[in-house]
Amino acid sequence: MKPRVTKTAILLATTLILFSTIALSKAQDCTRTYQLLNNLEGNVTYQLNVVIPENLHEYYEEKTHRITSTSQFSSFVTPYALQPIADRLWEIYDSQEDFTNGALMIAHQITYEETTPGKYPVETMADEQGDCDLFSFITASIISAGGLDVVLLYYEEQSHMNIGVHLSTAPEDCRDSVYYVTNDDTRYYVAECTGGNWRDGWRVGECPPDLKEVSAEVITLEDAEQMAPGQVSASFSSMEPSALSLEVSPIISIQNSAIIINGQLAPEMPNESITLYAKLNSATWAVIGTTTTQRDGSFEYVWSADVAGSHSIRAGWSGNELYTGAMSTAKNATVLPLFLTALIGVAVIAVIIGVVAMLVAKHGQQQYLEPREPQPW
Repeated sequence: MKPRVTKTAILLATTLILFSTIALSKAQDCTRTYQLLNNLEGNVTYQLNVVIPENLHEYYEEKTHRITSTSQFSSFVTPYALQPIADRLWEIYDSQEDFTNGALMIAHQITYEETTPGKYPVETMADEQGDCDLFSFITASIISAGGLDVVLLYYEEQSHMNIGVHLSTAPEDCRDSVYYVTNDDTRYYVAECTGGNWRDGWRVGECPPDLKEVSAEVITLEDAEQMAPGQVSASFSSMEPSALSLEVSPIISIQNSAIIINGQLAPEMPNESITLYAKLNSATWAVIGTTTTQRDGSFEYVWSADVAGSHSIRAGWSGNELYTGAMSTAKNATVLPLFLTALIGVAVIAVIIGVVAMLVAKHGQQQYLEPREPQPW
């Protein structure tokens, strides 16, 4: 019996190790590296490291990818999620034209592969492949996050997409004539996002020959995603990983009552800004507040939910030059409406009254049935 027990124990231990390895590998973030030139004719190369939190990747994978009209293309543009990339680009570029060409360099380093259905920028960057519309979503997200006015340009007959960028002055580094489209009296310079030559690829203002005489549908970014429960991290140096834990108490509460949200940032750092997000019922994620970490990296936030229902809550940290950003796992909280709690209170009172009445009646019946002492005649 002992050898069999030993073999069983070894088998169980091996299975647990394998499962834990799979779980750990799935929970890992992914890092993508892009090269950037200080200017189009420059010889200084920067290495931009972009870290995509696994939870953020899963968030976009779970979103709808359905497109039923061209106006929905803009919903795949996610400036908030890619904001740190735009921030790093502005650290090395001092003009709108150079900034835009820097964003194009990033898109030009992703492998071209016909892809359906549409994907969000975080997914495309993680997959390291995509096609013209996916590259356009990435580039538009970065440039929009950088504060520039951007539109998507869709060429239906050519089944192609690129973008238009409004610059305060006309591009000066074009190697051909400058091309642009006009929408609402605003001039948007064409920016082609495909092409594998990141050092000498398409520049803002340049247009592929087969599109020069073609009209494009201009798609504005009113429907672009305004908020996400997290961001990528971006740095010109290597970054160490970070993590966020989160707890919510109570998990069942009454409308407008306090919900305590607390958690822990690792590594332990004080005065770091933590953003709290909530998904109210089936709505999109929205910021419900911010707080800062204590000396030991812990944080707490008191939230009063004025909307009843089943809510998901998450915390996010954008990271810094040394550590990647982090997202917590989502925690659920159920908020009961006030009228329901009133009904429950009435029902409880009714039950109590019923029980008391039943006990009183039972007590009276017992008294009536008790035998009496015989009375003398």
